[in-house]
Amino acid sequence: MTGFNLRHFAQHGKKVVAVGRNYRDHCAELNNAVPTTPMLFMKPSSAYLTESSGPILIPRGCTDLHHEVELGVVIASECRDVSVDTAMSHVGGYALALDMTARDFQEKCKSKGQPWEIAKGFDTSLPVSRFITKEELPEPHNVVLWCKVNGEDRQRGNTREMVFNIPTLLSYISGIFTLQPGDLVLTGTPAGVGPVKAGDLISCGIADLLQCQFAVAQR
Repeated sequence: MTGFNLRHFAQHGKKVVAVGRNYRDHCAELNNAVPTTPMLFMKPSSAYLTESSGPILIPRGCTDLHHEVELGVVIASECRDVSVDTAMSHVGGYALALDMTARDFQEKCKSKGQPWEIAKGFDTSLPVSRFITKEELPEPHNVVLWCKVNGEDRQRGNTREMVFNIPTLLSYISGIFTLQPGDLVLTGTPAGVGPVKAGDLISCGIADLLQCQFAVAQR
């Protein structure tokens, strides 16, 4: 895959594999057990939203939309049944992402034993930053992720607190789904998730390296 395509992963990636409950403090705030193996779910490519694409749209019927800031891993080369030791060689770079979650939809699905896709995969549920090169982010396992809403601090966590690190995640995922160039892996969110409403402005960043802003609007 060319550098052009990697830098435009949101247009060229075929799938998004997300990891749930990958920070212990986030598990605790939602009263969830810490997983013993990575917990996976998917988002469709139609969920992508870039800063220039418009606002995050609250899905119809949702009354409890939450922000979840995450580090995303952009895949550079086909990744199938890779070992932990070789997994990082398939990483092309990174992106900051928001895993927007219709929490009321999610809780309803969980209560019925149903999948979460409507809570996690709706249009505009995946705001992403520009592509971040590996040179810009040489230590992905020791970087601060933060999120503010209308200037109020909501989330601040360090990727060193992940339950499963990036090589472990890529090795596990690639044993189930072949990861292809341009695909995105979301690595989970730290504590502090919370609600947003129409008219709010979400700011999020990776330490001092990068900052993004996304408005929230009613669909």
